Amino acid sequence: MKAMTINEYGENAIFRSREVENPTLNSGQVLVKISASSINTVDTMIRNMGEDLPFAPATPAILGMDFAGTIVEVGPDVTGFSVGDEVYGCAGGLAELQGTLAEYIAADSKLIARKPKNLTMKEAASLPLVGITAYEGLIRANIQSGQNVLVHGGTGGVGHVAVQLAKHFGANVFSTVSGEKQMKIVENFGAKAINYKSEQVEDYVNEHTNGIGFDVVFDTVGGENMLKSFEAAALNGQVATTVSLCELDLTTMHFKGLSLHVVFMLIPMLHNFRREQHGKILSNLAKIAEAGDLNPLLDEKQFSLENVGEAYARLESRNAIGKVVVVN
Repeated sequence: MKAMTINEYGENAIFRSREVENPTLNSGQVLVKISASSINTVDTMIRNMGEDLPFAPATPAILGMDFAGTIVEVGPDVTGFSVGDEVYGCAGGLAELQGTLAEYIAADSKLIARKPKNLTMKEAASLPLVGITAYEGLIRANIQSGQNVLVHGGTGGVGHVAVQLAKHFGANVFSTVSGEKQMKIVENFGAKAINYKSEQVEDYVNEHTNGIGFDVVFDTVGGENMLKSFEAAALNGQVATTVSLCELDLTTMHFKGLSLHVVFMLIPMLHNFRREQHGKILSNLAKIAEAGDLNPLLDEKQFSLENVGEAYARLESRNAIGKVVVVN
């Protein structure tokens, strides 16, 4: 099969097309012909940092985690899937797991689900990593109908899904964004947009929660922004984050009695730990999408497998609005 590989890591690493052997199936795996895959920030981190990350694959490496495609072969001990099923998942690109920048992938059947019937392959491929992350963060934060929920970065990969899922769960949803175009997008998702460049935390907390604070804050920005999340949260509130590789003063968190939930969705893949949970979440996300409550936000730029390097550059440029997707 054809695959895009890198021979060495670094910011200038080049993807090259190679013919490699088709994957062979182990117990519990299915062979999927990939129709599309999407690029996530962690993919660019692996390409740039390589061995500095403990989960980077050995070179020559096939990167990529998310995919949508069609099952062409079912391995031993697989139940619930058949040849011809259209599926999606996040199942490769880490450690010993072959990535998705290829024609086929041998995927653990616990890490996949049938793709939403109303979404294209391209749309479905954009969802697994960010969808699982957003779902897990909100569930761990014990989101409830009627709560006030703030999502930082509502047009980002995880953020745009978190906004829609919070709305689906019955919350009053608010989201920080950086400009008018982004404000219109989150408002179309049913959230109240907050321009963080022109509004201070204290101001929008007073305006939207009468000074009480938000019951749940989902921080997809991380770093110093987490201090804003602590400031925006209500007493005994819940804060979920996807970016906590930093040192912070937790004083505000202490005096407000906040609970912090760190979401690192790669754990099941890396440690073969409760992988079936990802399959279940993807099945739930498919139902939510089919009900019309989850619409992927795709970047306007088009990319093919052959120009995947440009897709990585697009994501790293920070000019993308929505997910960057590669079509086979």
